[in-house]
Order: sequence, then C-alpha cells, then structure tokens
Amino acid sequence: MDIQIRGIHKGFGNFPALAGVDLDIASGELIALLGPSGSGKTTLLRTIAGLEFADSGRILFGGQDTLGLPVQQRRVGFVFQHYALFRHMTVLDNISFGLRVQKRSERPSAEAIRKKALELLDLVQLGGLEKRYPSQLSGGQRQRVALARALAIEPRVLLLDEPFGALDAKVRKDLRRWLRELHETTGYTTIFVTHDQEEALELADRVVVMNRGRIEQVGTTDEVYEKPATPFVFEFLGNTNVLPGQVRDGKVHVDGLIPSIASARTQADEAVEIYVRPSDLRLAEPGDPGIEAIVSSTQRTGPIVRSEAIASASGAKLEIELPHLHRDVPALLAGAHVRLRLNQFSVFPLASPTESPAVLRAGSTPRRTLEDVVPNAPAEYRERARHG
Repeated sequence: MDIQIRGIHKGFGNFPALAGVDLDIASGELIALLGPSGSGKTTLLRTIAGLEFADSGRILFGGQDTLGLPVQQRRVGFVFQHYALFRHMTVLDNISFGLRVQKRSERPSAEAIRKKALELLDLVQLGGLEKRYPSQLSGGQRQRVALARALAIEPRVLLLDEPFGALDAKVRKDLRRWLRELHETTGYTTIFVTHDQEEALELADRVVVMNRGRIEQVGTTDEVYEKPATPFVFEFLGNTNVLPGQVRDGKVHVDGLIPSIASARTQADEAVEIYVRPSDLRLAEPGDPGIEAIVSSTQRTGPIVRSEAIASASGAKLEIELPHLHRDVPALLAGAHVRLRLNQFSVFPLASPTESPAVLRAGSTPRRTLEDVVPNAPAEYRERARHG
C-alpha cells in the first residue's frame, strides 16, 4: 500500500506539532521517522493511524483520502512501545483479538482464527507458547506477540511506535535484525518511529529526519549519513566536530588547510562551518597539509580509542575516534602536537539569527516548548507535545 502525505498541519493549542509535512511512501517500503523528542514524529505516526486528526492536509492510502476515516476503518496494524497486551488473555487469545472483534459478516470462523494465530506464532518464532500469559514471557517475546497481533488483521499499513524502546540493548539489537527479516517476508508497508539513530540506519529503506514539526531530510540510510542536507541532520546522526572556515576562490580554507573544492551549498568568499565526524579525522602524512592541533586527552573504550585535541589556529575542540589497533593511536598522547587531515566532511553556510529553525545548528537556540507558547495548556496536550 503506497501512502501520500500532503501538507499536514497539526497543532495543540498554539503549539505547531506538524508544520506542513509532505511525504511519499512506496508500497512495501520500511520507513523510519527519526528525530529528537518534540520533533513531531509520533504525532505524524498517530495522524497516519487516525489516532489524531490533522488540522489541514491530506493522507492517502493507495489514492484513497483517509482523513475523515476513523481508525477502525483504516485497517492499520499498530505496535506500541509498551506492548499493550491483555494480561488476562493467553498469547493465542491476544493474537486472535483483532479478528474476533470484527463485524460478523467479515469475521472468519473460530477454527480459521485459531489457525491464523498459530501460523503467526510460528512466523514470529514463538511456536508452542500459545497457552502462556504475557506475564510468563520476556520483554522481547511480548513485543513479538504484539507484532503478531498487529499482523493478524492483514493490515494495509504497519505502524510501530518506538517498538524496542522498553527493551535492553542486546534484545533490541536481536529484534532489529529479526524485524528486518520479517519485513522481507511479509512485504507490508511499514513506518516506525525512533529516536535511536543506529536503529533507523540499520533497519530502514529510507529515513525521514524530523525537527520541530518539519522534515529536514528524506533519503536512504547512506544518503542521510554521508550527505546530510542540514547541520541539524549532520549533528543528530552522530558526534560532530565543527570548525570555522572561509570560502575563497571556490576553495574551503580551514585552519590553514585547503581540504577540498567548496560544496554547492556555499557561495564565493563567505564564512562557512566545516562539519566532520570524529571517525573521519586522521593523522596527516609527513609533508602533507593538515590542521595543527594539540592532544589534550586519550581514552580507550573497548575497541575504540577517543582522543580530544585543540586546533591551534581556531581553538576549536576536536574529537578523534579510531579503532584501538589503528597505526595513529600511539601518536595520540596527551600533550602531543599533531597534524590532522579531514577524510570526509560537509560544508554549510554560517547560520544567521534570521534563518529558519531547520537550518540552525542543533542546540544553537533553545527549542520552544508547549508551556512557552500556551502556559495553561491541558495536561494531555503537554504530554503529546513532550513525546512528539
């Protein structure tokens, strides 16, 4: 089922949770809505589901406008972070629930429902546990049951709201791989919300990066990571070093280094900022140009060595990240003078106070909260705004 989202606006009081969202999702795609708390990702998911209604705009499922359609008629499968299983029902009854409450004219026979539920139990790798209750399952098993229940109604769209957020790190990692395999098997159009960058980059066909109710960038996992469209996207997807620079004669100058031809985002002879990840800083070869810096500290964390350094010309703080067996590690002793090269980087114009929030650096201005705009907003509005 393909989905078209056109000009969706949604506010809580005067607080703009969604501000003109447009998005096309192809049939069978696995899409991640990624962003910090308050970015609008969960509000967008709930609006697609019909749990919230947009103030304006359209959402089409396969060309059908759904905005006036109640949630039960949209035929979406929804999986929440906290499972939402019925504690007094067995696993089999939980999975069967959506089928048993259908209108009599559409409801399968009791035997067909049981057969379907058992097939789904096998699909989510929980065969033989149909008589157990949720309290007798692990967190990962309960989330699989919740997913099987969502699949039982053969949804047009599968929606997942931070499905692994309540699980520990190892279980999350295992379930991510399993969910990707399950998606390949079922082929459902799937949209999931997450604030976990690694989760989005590992699972999704495409990532939708959101900030302050708007979409900052849509792209494949490689596109958003390797070619971030805005400083916000660059910073949100991983640790970031920011260096001041200048474009002169079509080239970027940073701390005496000319690392590359200027990016298409920049104009001639303007101040810019150079964004580079810690893993893209390396020691320059003898005789090659580089950024002069002094190492202030070095610490090993498992297989990774992280060093902090101060750029000599600009005074910018730099973080360097290397595998612990990398040849550069022995030179990164506290107090050492080093010359650093930029393996890969992005160039952005210097943000001005008049620019829109979408192009401001993350953290450069405080994000307005609902309480700032509507001090006496109802508690339900504050809770919705707090969680996106």
